[in-house]
Amino acid sequence: MKFKSRKDVLFCAIIFGILAFILGLTIIGILRGEMEQSERWTLIPIILVFGFVLWLYFGTNYELSDNKFIYRSGPFNGKISVDRIREIVKGKTVYVGFKPATARKGLLIKYDKYEEIYISPKTNETFIKKVLEMNSGIKITV
Repeated sequence: MKFKSRKDVLFCAIIFGILAFILGLTIIGILRGEMEQSERWTLIPIILVFGFVLWLYFGTNYELSDNKFIYRSGPFNGKISVDRIREIVKGKTVYVGFKPATARKGLLIKYDKYEEIYISPKTNETFIKKVLEMNSGIKITV
């Protein structure tokens, strides 16, 4: 089963604010003639950053299938066996660490001995219900 990532207002404001700022500065520089012909190469990294941020925004999702948890966030992806998951902390927000997430108050998945990953599925409850169907031994913490 596939789960889309929930989009938080704060995350959207930060992402689209940064993109609007970069795009605005670039367009103003071009229209005012402040960008020389020899400086046009700088548009390439700007477009690449713009594309990368949009890829993270629209390309974040999760999947539970064949006893595996699969996460994708732009170019970052991975698989974790559901049998390796030992605990899911519900409604927590993590600001450091690996976060293929686009919202606050998501799920902190703890697996193996010390590994953890923070995700933000559309509905935490539906995701937890499906994971527990695959492995009922997972501890759920609120």
